[in-house]
Amino acid sequence: MTSTDTLEPASAIEAPSAPRATTARPGAIVLARHGEPALSRKCRLTSDQYREWWGRYELGGLLPGQSPPEHVRKAAERAGAIFASTRQRSIETAKAACGERDFTRDALFIEAPLPPPHFPSFIRLSPRTWGVVSRFWWWFFGHHEGQETRREAQARASKAAEILDHQAAKGQDVLLVAHGFFNTMIGLELRRRGWRCVQDRGFKYWSTRHFERP
Repeated sequence: MTSTDTLEPASAIEAPSAPRATTARPGAIVLARHGEPALSRKCRLTSDQYREWWGRYELGGLLPGQSPPEHVRKAAERAGAIFASTRQRSIETAKAACGERDFTRDALFIEAPLPPPHFPSFIRLSPRTWGVVSRFWWWFFGHHEGQETRREAQARASKAAEILDHQAAKGQDVLLVAHGFFNTMIGLELRRRGWRCVQDRGFKYWSTRHFERP
């Protein structure tokens, strides 16, 4: 999470204060990753350069000329509730998948931060490799540089899963168009709530994970 993001006051979509009884079978929950961003990954960067690169990545949109794959379009057609993060790449992906349909944008669903560790300047890595290294340092060593910590992100993922669970409990399918790693964190929270991943299309752009109640 960048320093300009504010998750307080709490998300506009409030989780329920108490479980609601329902006789309807819960709908499915689909977590979709955004399409391919416009910012190229074909470069090698120092850690400081990667920090700047990630800042641009967070603000940018999608590479032009993409079309949502059929499985994403179908998930949008079936969904009674659609959510996206407030990042431009997420919004553009949701618009491409949903057409003229309305969807809810919320900062609750933005990606977890990726501050790189401070390596010597002679170490130059691709953005993809820096992403792996930065996530490892953030997850296992608590490296956050004043941004969101792992514990804070896990609490946010838990709240996101609660909101999606609550929407699906109404008997409607739910689609979230967001980000690779934070979607994974939400998926872990859904599993803790009894959801089962019945279809996993991996981590690529436009990929989805489909969750259902047993």
